Amino acid sequence: MLKVPFNSTDQLQALASQCRFLNHHHNSPHFTRRPNALAFSSSVYNSKTSVQAVVSQGDATRVDSVCESLANRLRLGNLTEDGLSYKEKFIVRSYEVGINKTATVETIANFLQEVGCNHAQSVGFSTDGFATTHTMRKLHLIWVTARMHIEIYKYPAWSDVVEVETWCQNEGRIGTRRDWILTDYATGQVIGRATSKWVMMNQDTRRLQKVTDDVRDELMVYCPRELRLAFPEDNNRSLKKISKLEDPVQYSKLGLVPRRADLDMNQHVNNVTYIGWVLESMPQEIIDTHELQTITLDYRRECQHDDIVDSLTSVEPIEDSELHETNGSATATAGYQDCRNFLHLLRLSSDGLEINQGRTEWRKKPHMIKGKSLYLFGRLPVFERIPAGSFSVLSLPSNVLIMLLG
Repeated sequence: MLKVPFNSTDQLQALASQCRFLNHHHNSPHFTRRPNALAFSSSVYNSKTSVQAVVSQGDATRVDSVCESLANRLRLGNLTEDGLSYKEKFIVRSYEVGINKTATVETIANFLQEVGCNHAQSVGFSTDGFATTHTMRKLHLIWVTARMHIEIYKYPAWSDVVEVETWCQNEGRIGTRRDWILTDYATGQVIGRATSKWVMMNQDTRRLQKVTDDVRDELMVYCPRELRLAFPEDNNRSLKKISKLEDPVQYSKLGLVPRRADLDMNQHVNNVTYIGWVLESMPQEIIDTHELQTITLDYRRECQHDDIVDSLTSVEPIEDSELHETNGSATATAGYQDCRNFLHLLRLSSDGLEINQGRTEWRKKPHMIKGKSLYLFGRLPVFERIPAGSFSVLSLPSNVLIMLLG
């Protein structure tokens, strides 16, 4: 069941009057009445069924039919039973995997962005990609990302099905937060988590603004009643402050230029593009031997289509207190020496102004053998732990082709 603020009633009535021909049956399911609220019930499986909107005001209740888009009916996602989070399933496509034969981190980030937008649409927020409420649209306000933190415990492969759950909550007086949990749909295993902070900006002046009580009231209808965090552990990595990248940097990729395809509906560079730019300055030897397990980005300013960007990277200094650090995260491993951490900075080439700061953690690829890369085509075999310089394969399927490259 989904509840929305009562100030959307007029729009709902107008829409419902145009869409009643889709469904002549007005037998509504049971809903708990709540003053000045709307409750929605819908099915994504029946293309002939429109959304049933139950409008309650005091003791009076009525049911209207509301058009449901074809995309919503075909999409593999819907609100959870309590209406306070949204789940959607994604099939990993061939063009979404990279050199490791698994989904890239950009693919994962696109899943997060897509399910967030679909969640916003499913609760009746604007369909222009901004996820704005009625009050925000009236005041020309939009959401912009302040921080994004992603942890990936296992990368899905081509044709794997990933289910992503998302929800949003308050984050002080100046913004909101959105969290995600990614699971392998076949096994139910959690393969990743993410969290983000968003602040409100005036679309015309490009200045940040506090979240007003009206906007907060519109949002709170869809937020969990109790605090729910993707990273509930104390001192988890999502809270870690990103250290300043000191000169001289060790690695760089200069002169990155935004493509037209990198621009989003807000007319600035898409958040996912920044992730790709950060990785452009990573040393090749790390790309060959490690895989990204954690990325944190703090966004400082927008990047426009005519900006030129420099990507800078250095190894993060290891403090003694971090040598055995686990941070309460599921990504912690006993072999800390197999992990490598880096600091990143994206800045404008013209004046050196910061676009964002970043931090990444990398773990050894699961099939690295003494500096050689083992590429597997087909279902992964099971490896047993053996002395360095040799290897053994158990239960290797006959359709797997192995190439050992020096």
